[in-house]
Amino acid sequence: MPADLAVIGLGHLGLPLARAAVAAGIPTLGYRAGPESGSLAPAELRRMLAQGFRPAPGSAELGRVRTAVICAPTSCGADGTLDLTHVAEAARVLAARLRPHTTVILESPVYPGTTEEFLRPLLEEGSGLRAGSDFHLAYSPGRADPGNRDFGPANTPKVIGGLTPACTESAAAFYGRLTDKVVRARGPREAETVQLLETNYRHVNIALVNEMAVLCHDLGVDLWDVIRCAETKPFGFQAFRPGPGVGGHGVPQDLASRAPRSLRMVELAQRVNDRMPQYVVQRAATLLNEHGKSARGAHVLLLGVTYKPDVADQQGTPAREIAHRLMELGASLGYHDPYVPAWSVLDRPVPRADSLYEAAADADLTILLQQHRTYDLQGLSAKAQLLLDTRGATPTGSAHRL
Repeated sequence: MPADLAVIGLGHLGLPLARAAVAAGIPTLGYRAGPESGSLAPAELRRMLAQGFRPAPGSAELGRVRTAVICAPTSCGADGTLDLTHVAEAARVLAARLRPHTTVILESPVYPGTTEEFLRPLLEEGSGLRAGSDFHLAYSPGRADPGNRDFGPANTPKVIGGLTPACTESAAAFYGRLTDKVVRARGPREAETVQLLETNYRHVNIALVNEMAVLCHDLGVDLWDVIRCAETKPFGFQAFRPGPGVGGHGVPQDLASRAPRSLRMVELAQRVNDRMPQYVVQRAATLLNEHGKSARGAHVLLLGVTYKPDVADQQGTPAREIAHRLMELGASLGYHDPYVPAWSVLDRPVPRADSLYEAAADADLTILLQQHRTYDLQGLSAKAQLLLDTRGATPTGSAHRL
């Protein structure tokens, strides 16, 4: 069966899109682009193959699809700017096979202006075709939320911004087969900036509540009770919760190198969030000291090393920096995570606890970094010698909370 859709990049954006497409009856070709963070269980892969999914053995078949969606990974470089290397590679591979009337959509997180100023020239130069007349070109911000049981592709609106009105409508017709609602932006720059706003909104609000966590601890105030009460307000407030740091694939952007004016609040929020792993380690060392123990030589058990609950993805997880800092203090580490069978920090393997409760009972300090649903936190609180809960997930009074 010829594929109708090519998903280029099978990571945290591409895999959910491919899964939704084949479930909707769209024959789909999967093409890898750069390092992929997503993975499929064998049973899920068999189900997708039965529904019409095919991994591409090469690039030749990219020229036979009606729609191609680029979901190549982007990451923050050493200088703080987005690395578009894999987007460029995907564009060149696709351009060499691009046929007239194909709809090309970019979903990778990018700067405003990337679709027109970066992707378009690569596609036109490599194909000899013109965007907007020979093929359709659009941007749609990725909104995948791994592990979310309430919102998936079908009930999450998709924003579309095309190079021309016809490009927008062609992309909207494709996404209309997957989702209940399509929202049309004025153009690709507006759609790209939607992604920018959504990502920065998350980071800024997490930074605010992270600062509140530090302040409330210093004041002796129960922040978690403050949040519980504040979220009863039916207007003007959305509850965010503190944590050991901010992981995930959404990279906050202050646009300092891309625009006349930077987003200073985003820059400050990033500094606040980047300090949280260090703050967690400081709290851990203080707790050990208060109980007559030193961080040097202490056995510390880390629970949950993924960036969000109930997924295996470790992209940007603060657990690595926390582990590194604890090692520098001379602590002996162990970890437990039902989704991570093996884990290493600085190329040093961290021992995995086979029996969670026995490991917590033996550890001088247990730190809950991620609240996977499989954790019985009440039972864990009873077994652990000393428990630091960075997620506010344990019963009130049963652990030391962030």
